[in-house]
Amino acid sequence: MQDALLALNAYWSQQGCLVAQPMNSEVGAGTLNPATFLRVQGPEPWRVAYVEPSVRPDDSRYGENPNRLQTHTQFQVILKPEPGNAQELYLGSLKALGIDIDAHDVRFVEDNWASPALGAWGLGWEVWLDGLEITQFTYFQQAGGITLDPVSVEITYGLERILMALQGVSHFKDIAYAPGVTYGEVFGQAEYEMSRYYLDDADVDTNRELFEAYAKEARRLLDLRLPVPAYSYVLKCSHTFNVLDARGAISTTERARSFARMRGLAHDVAALWAERRAELKHPLGTATDPAGPDGAAGGLTGAPGVAGEPGAGAAAARPRPRTLAFEIGFEELPPAEATRVVEAVREALESGLGASRLGHGALNVLATPRRVVATLEGVEAHEPDHEQTVRGPRVSAAYDADGKPTQALLGFARSQDADPAELGRGEFGGREHVVLTRRVSGRPAEEVLAQLLPTVVSGLRAEKNMRWNASGLSYSRPIRWILALLGDEVVPFSVSGLDAGRSTRVHRTAPQPVIDVAMADGYVELLARHGIIADTGARRSAIESAAVRLAAQVGGLVDLEANRALVDEIANLVEYPTAILGTFDQKYLELPDQILTTVMRKHQRYLPVLDQSGALLPYFLTVANGACDQDVVRRGNEAVLRARYEDAAFFWRADLETPLESMQERLELLTFEDKLGSMADRAQRIADTATEFASLLPMGARDLITLEKAAGLVKFDLGSQMVTELSSLAGVMAEVYAKQAGRPEEVAQALFEGELPRHSADKLPESTPGALLALADRADLLAGLLPLGGAPTGGSDPFGLRRAALGMVNILRAHPALAPLTVSTMLRIAAERQPLDVTDASLEEAQQFVVRRFEQQLLEAGHSVHDVRAVLAQADRPVPAAGRLTELEAAHGTQELAVATAAIQRVLRIVPDGTAATPDPQLFSVPAETNLHQAIEATRAALGSQPDLASFLKESGPLVQAIDAFFEGVMVMDEDPTVRANRLALLASVLRLTTPLLDWAELK
Repeated sequence: MQDALLALNAYWSQQGCLVAQPMNSEVGAGTLNPATFLRVQGPEPWRVAYVEPSVRPDDSRYGENPNRLQTHTQFQVILKPEPGNAQELYLGSLKALGIDIDAHDVRFVEDNWASPALGAWGLGWEVWLDGLEITQFTYFQQAGGITLDPVSVEITYGLERILMALQGVSHFKDIAYAPGVTYGEVFGQAEYEMSRYYLDDADVDTNRELFEAYAKEARRLLDLRLPVPAYSYVLKCSHTFNVLDARGAISTTERARSFARMRGLAHDVAALWAERRAELKHPLGTATDPAGPDGAAGGLTGAPGVAGEPGAGAAAARPRPRTLAFEIGFEELPPAEATRVVEAVREALESGLGASRLGHGALNVLATPRRVVATLEGVEAHEPDHEQTVRGPRVSAAYDADGKPTQALLGFARSQDADPAELGRGEFGGREHVVLTRRVSGRPAEEVLAQLLPTVVSGLRAEKNMRWNASGLSYSRPIRWILALLGDEVVPFSVSGLDAGRSTRVHRTAPQPVIDVAMADGYVELLARHGIIADTGARRSAIESAAVRLAAQVGGLVDLEANRALVDEIANLVEYPTAILGTFDQKYLELPDQILTTVMRKHQRYLPVLDQSGALLPYFLTVANGACDQDVVRRGNEAVLRARYEDAAFFWRADLETPLESMQERLELLTFEDKLGSMADRAQRIADTATEFASLLPMGARDLITLEKAAGLVKFDLGSQMVTELSSLAGVMAEVYAKQAGRPEEVAQALFEGELPRHSADKLPESTPGALLALADRADLLAGLLPLGGAPTGGSDPFGLRRAALGMVNILRAHPALAPLTVSTMLRIAAERQPLDVTDASLEEAQQFVVRRFEQQLLEAGHSVHDVRAVLAQADRPVPAAGRLTELEAAHGTQELAVATAAIQRVLRIVPDGTAATPDPQLFSVPAETNLHQAIEATRAALGSQPDLASFLKESGPLVQAIDAFFEGVMVMDEDPTVRANRLALLASVLRLTTPLLDWAELK
């Protein structure tokens, strides 16, 4: 290991980094060292590299776990401002460590970093070496809650992981630290004793006192305007908090309070540091704009003048249409953005081209993680010439009584640089105006594209956007190159200092990573010859074909349908998929399949291999990016999976030794939401809410007993080590551990089903107890979080409330026996158990939130918007509402529905809202009033207490006739206010009978 540290120090020193020293106090990561946290503030340039022993008490494992240490070794690099080629510099550092990046599969996989305690965040990647995360690579956006300008790159190496991979050892103790000395021999004792201290022996009271003392001292030093010593005490606060947390001594409220306190201190330190550096006139100078001092980086520049002249010549020499190849090159996009950017670029190009007159053929847009490529066929040399008519003043104002031009006409002519004699006349809106008609020459294609293409680049936006060294640009990841070729000519333009050209970048490990492109035609095929498949669909097909072929070699198969989303993600992680079959020790098959496959899919993006009966085989499929030494990559991925499974086995054994009740007690230490208490509080609310739901239903004794037992354990698995590590197994492990503990099968099933559905395509609870727990869970989320402002905004839904609302609807629709439970009733019951006051307005908002999800679901299923809105009045009970929609659609085209709708809508138009349906028959003065009243009562009697639409339409004939006769023979708005009010009340009786069936106003 010491050789690796020396190699990294030497390499980064050669790149202009100052070699700093570790912090002389415990820190949880290299980020917390002042050489990072403080130095990324302000405008001073800063390049630094240093080793940082990183102390994380919660990772203590007594030295037993092969991959978890309470103190691990990070190597930290900060490049400020980010240089524009940080990825290439990083790959050079791997070579310096002796890693053959041509043989290995090195990938940048989306990972967005945040430290709430420090008010810091950034976007970037985990760097994988044959599936092993070895580095965190982040573009810092904020630290201490302060936006950073310029942006810094942080590169954090995990040295133990890298050395285990390079040395081929499976336990950190076996790492060769120096010649003849192992890591375990040097640090094993400290690992055990510090684990003992953090997990068992740290005195809670003493550490509480230390936390308080450190926080007070940090504040005192801030008041003295001493940010450096103040920050040292913030770090002591952080470590002391981590010690208390590892001891299980931090309550929900204390956690929230402590985090807020540390975040506030960190912010004040960062702000004061920046002030002090400004007072000192920035001794290290200020970072220059990477785009140059002329400010060109701030905007986008088309080059119509430059493009116009060559374009005109090209048009004369080359009248035939040409192909446009337009590529925007990125550092690796998140998989979801690689999908979204295709539509964003397509829409921008179609919109811009549609606003021009430039003729063209088919547009094709493709994307990989590193590029989006648009090809436009048949681009004409010019826009066609066209006539432009400009409207001037009205003729009556353009000439005086003698027919001479007025000042209005002369002024119009001057503004158009035209001779008044050239003006004509035209009619607009029935009035004659003076007009100027001129012939406008079409712009050259180069000019049109030079104005359009930069707006496409600058207009890109993602769900999460970042800044880098291109002022004025903001996107998911940095944009590093632009290719724009029309035929064999560059379309000249610039965006934030980035010039369009004819160069593109292929694989970083290629002999020539940057190549020049001669012409646009065949560009996608050119990429393919360089090992880049631009079409996502083609990459997906290649992955699927290879998965089927390789799995068959060991008598297995890959369930491609079940892994559809994963295959889509993998396709957007690579530019050229190289599928590799790996294996793992059969002893791990003793673990539940759910654990093994979750580790494969979620953490490693592996495809599990099954036998013909669906049982898991000891094989997996990984997909590397491009050419590599497949044996090396296979061994690396097998080692990674082995380490992951060792972790899982460690958690599994520990959990099996822990009573379910003890796991449940740990929920007290898990924060749900500051104002809503701990996860234990939430679990109790869910249990109580589900029990009350059950009291409203005709349930059998067996189901009631099952519900009672499951409610007493709801969410307990969140206190298990397995779910703490693999949160997606929540519910799954509840079922597994409940069975292992001897709980009844139906109780275990209900505990699992209480988490369903976890996503839109997930299965629904099958048992009634499971359905009630799931409904209670979602009602608690909606009733508690919506009043706190947790409603989704745009694409952001941090609490999953849309999913919760839709889950509630789907569960109710799947269980007609739960029809007595209305959405509003469930929300009210859940609201009564919240530790805050939930107003009627908040409950109405929550109910409408669920209704809107139901409405959207029906619309997406293809139902007419008018029909859906007509039944939404019944949406508080989704099953009857869906049934009413079916009735309505069946009635379309019938005479009964048409005449009933016309009659009832006529009533709706005349009756004011809020009119009481209390007519007095003694005030009827004409037969039509009496007839209508009798028709209303006769229809009501025929329909009974729970009418359906079909029955109503069958019985509605006499009522419709009576309504028509009433309007023909009665003056509703009589001059006598008493008569008028009684007639409106009679019509309101029609609405009281019919509006529970449908919102008739919505029908067409």
